[in-house]
Amino acid sequence: MSERTPLLHYRLSTSVNESEPRAPPAGQAPEQHPGSPRQRTTHQRQPKKLSTFFGVVIPTLLSMFSVVVFLRIGFLVGQSGLYQAIAMFLVAYFIICMTVLSVCAISTNGALDAGGAYYMISRALGPEFGGSIGIMFFLANVCGSALYVLGLVEAIVATFGVPEDASLAASSYQVLPSGYWWSLLYATVIALLCLLVCLVGAHIYAKASFLIFLVVMFVLGTIFISFFAVSPRTIVLPGSASFNPTVNGTAPATANFTGFKLDTLLGNLWANYTVDYTTGTLMTFATVFAVMFNGCTGIMAGSNMSGDLKNPSYSIPRGTITAVIFTFIIYNLLSLLVACSCDRVLLQKDYSFLRDINVWHPFVTIGVYSSTLSAAMSNLIGASRILYALARDDLFGKVLSPAKKTSHSGNPWVSVLLSWFLVQLVLFSGKLNTIASIVTIFFLLVYAAVDLACLALEWASAPNFRPTFRYFTWHTCVLGIVGCAVMMFLINAIYASASIAFMLLLLLLIHYLSPTSSWGYISQALIFHQVRKYLLMLDVRKDHVKFWRPQILLMVSNPRSSVGLITFINDIKKSGLYVLGHVQLGDLDTLPSDPLQAQYDSWLSLVDHLNIKAFVNLTLADSVRHGIQHLLFISGLGGMRPNTLILGFYDDSLPKDKLIEPSLSGSLSTDLLCTSQELQHQPLRFHFASLRGSSSRQDGGEFGDGKVLGPQEYVAIIADAMKMLKNVVLARYFNNFDRAQVLSQASSSPGKGAVYVDVWPVNLLRPDSSSYVDTCSLFLLQLACILNMVRAWRKATLRLFLCVEEGRSVRGSEEKLGQLLKELRIKAQIYPVSWDQQVSLHWQRQGKWGKNLGPPSPDTIKEDKKQQVDEEEDEEDYVNSFPSNTTRLSDDYLSAVNQLILEQARPPPAVRFLYLPRPPADTRRYTTYLRQLELLTQNLGPTLLIHGVTPVITTDL
Repeated sequence: MSERTPLLHYRLSTSVNESEPRAPPAGQAPEQHPGSPRQRTTHQRQPKKLSTFFGVVIPTLLSMFSVVVFLRIGFLVGQSGLYQAIAMFLVAYFIICMTVLSVCAISTNGALDAGGAYYMISRALGPEFGGSIGIMFFLANVCGSALYVLGLVEAIVATFGVPEDASLAASSYQVLPSGYWWSLLYATVIALLCLLVCLVGAHIYAKASFLIFLVVMFVLGTIFISFFAVSPRTIVLPGSASFNPTVNGTAPATANFTGFKLDTLLGNLWANYTVDYTTGTLMTFATVFAVMFNGCTGIMAGSNMSGDLKNPSYSIPRGTITAVIFTFIIYNLLSLLVACSCDRVLLQKDYSFLRDINVWHPFVTIGVYSSTLSAAMSNLIGASRILYALARDDLFGKVLSPAKKTSHSGNPWVSVLLSWFLVQLVLFSGKLNTIASIVTIFFLLVYAAVDLACLALEWASAPNFRPTFRYFTWHTCVLGIVGCAVMMFLINAIYASASIAFMLLLLLLIHYLSPTSSWGYISQALIFHQVRKYLLMLDVRKDHVKFWRPQILLMVSNPRSSVGLITFINDIKKSGLYVLGHVQLGDLDTLPSDPLQAQYDSWLSLVDHLNIKAFVNLTLADSVRHGIQHLLFISGLGGMRPNTLILGFYDDSLPKDKLIEPSLSGSLSTDLLCTSQELQHQPLRFHFASLRGSSSRQDGGEFGDGKVLGPQEYVAIIADAMKMLKNVVLARYFNNFDRAQVLSQASSSPGKGAVYVDVWPVNLLRPDSSSYVDTCSLFLLQLACILNMVRAWRKATLRLFLCVEEGRSVRGSEEKLGQLLKELRIKAQIYPVSWDQQVSLHWQRQGKWGKNLGPPSPDTIKEDKKQQVDEEEDEEDYVNSFPSNTTRLSDDYLSAVNQLILEQARPPPAVRFLYLPRPPADTRRYTTYLRQLELLTQNLGPTLLIHGVTPVITTDL
């Protein structure tokens, strides 16, 4: 069975697969693309040949003219009166007209050779909406089939059944026993007859559909004639009606057909709700409307024939609207004629009175039997085809897989059997009016969903949604949704709530099952539309420091060694933008195609696996520096652009593959639901290159040991980012960082402060300037505070280290810093640290060996003189130059500061935040600058070197 094959046939067509080649086995039904050779030959054998009348009008009329027109017109007028009856028709037809407009819009949006309401909706809205609506439509058809079977049983028992009241004499043809179990038996037999027809061949019904249509129209004609041709008469009420006494205790046994009389009309104008003699329950407006609305539930029959129409875009709107208008006129005319000529007692106590007043009684009986049996079989066929379509689409996994099985001729016999079984279960309700409310609510829910589908397509403003039927707006969709919702709760609030909850449950179930489909997702179109609108409203000129948040671009060389860093940075983004950037070296001039396109899936799978909220940006460039410049310039959109660049640290340590290590991979996902079996298959999910230095990677790289980036270029990247006014963060020793293990210490330890975050907000490379309130220090404090605000890190303790020298007021500095933290609403513990010994090492270096440090070598003297000259040039010749101590710092000083940081870490922190000084303006000193950073952070564990260039914190309200 191909995708161009009608999935759901209502009234007129043959079985879905009986005249087609045999379908492949279950689970091997490939989707055929339009224009394939097999499909062209199939359609050459089966040309579309149905006109608007035969393909749309007849199926729709046969769906709408069923139980209601023959058995419930009198019930409607007798209970609610003519005024309320017409009001009910107006409300019902208003609701279905709004839905008809939506159906016409969807059905005329492109080629619809496939047919089927479920197919249209699922392909238009994606699997979530399509699957949930499909299930509800299936259940509506199942209950509808049972409804029509019960209506037929009621007609048979009324005609041929023995009266339940023994005092009433039975006619010679009233031989069938009556009662609940007998009615259930008759309904079961009729359902079996429908089952046999569907199993043997639905083409038998299809060939007779036009004949059934003629019979129904002829019977309707005799009914209209009878109102004028039949003289007034007294009609004996059925036994069950007289068996239920009225309020005053009397039980009328007869009622009158008065012919056209004004008194009769006046007596039938207003409502008079009484007990329904078939169910024994008191009728209300809602219950009567539920019964009446079943005569309006066939409007989708024509759209389901789209695969067999000559011109679906032309036929579906015109045919459906024609059938709706015709049925509306017929129902209102019948209501008016009944109200003018029939006594109210007759209308309330004899639902088959049209047979008694007909010119020939069997006419109505024939009409009831033919139309109701036709509707019952049609709903059973429709339900089975929907179930088969749902099974083929694999929306519910293996649950519906048996329903894929077909016979040699292609008939989905398992779906037919399952549908018949559910119909049989519904038949146990026993009475037509009992399940009328359920059927009505199901159809109303489906109609509301169709209106919602059209509304979503209209609001999504997708260029490909341009239906040729333009007589609809989003207003009609909203009116349809509101009308359906209001009527659902008026009919039965409990059933309506349960149905909506069931539908939402199905939607969520399909969403989490995540079936793969190429149909398109309306949710993605709506999200895109809204995101674009709000991005345009996000004006960068209105940015304010009060509402600053980090928007991060994290450069990742290879995700295999960066898992710990990726997950940690996800914690400090504070609902901001988070972009994973990657630069691949290459030139499109020498490549046959873009190599990045094939890598996106692996990166997105990595994002899903780590359970982080990040975007992915990949670029191709001739150097890493140029690639990062590209990403800094073009990443983001509108007001959502990265303001912070994060790089891994440049050193000689070999990276380790943490993406395939079960202990780490299992702990990185915050939900911790990865099974060992899944972890074994992870290397197959991520198609990333091998790490440098691994046995499977032989290339040495331009800079040896597999590196494609040199120290000079690395520092130049830092300088570039600062020139572009981006904050810069360097992350070191995160290769072995295990977020779950670190955070587990906080929850397992009884005392508070089991996890520490150390903050050193002073420029340790500038011991002569220990300011705590410059822009960079405040940015460093802000990031540490953001980390502490994350739920997982809320139990961590911030430790702020205040570097002080002798001769300065330690207490005063501590109080000043504490007051600053209080104003900034940052909770941290302040630890004064004396670093006179370390600072002295620095000043000794500045003393030009004047304190008996030993004679310097000639090379050293020459180098220092050159450095002094260069420093003087810095202040004059280099743009954005700051006083730099790059060449003045000794290794002894840096090692002493490094040791000082290590000594203060008792117990050791989970992560450290250090001040990152600006790179020297002279590019010749880049290597020295990087070596100094390496000495400063040696063996410190997970460390962030941070440099902020923009104000990010404020004390204002």
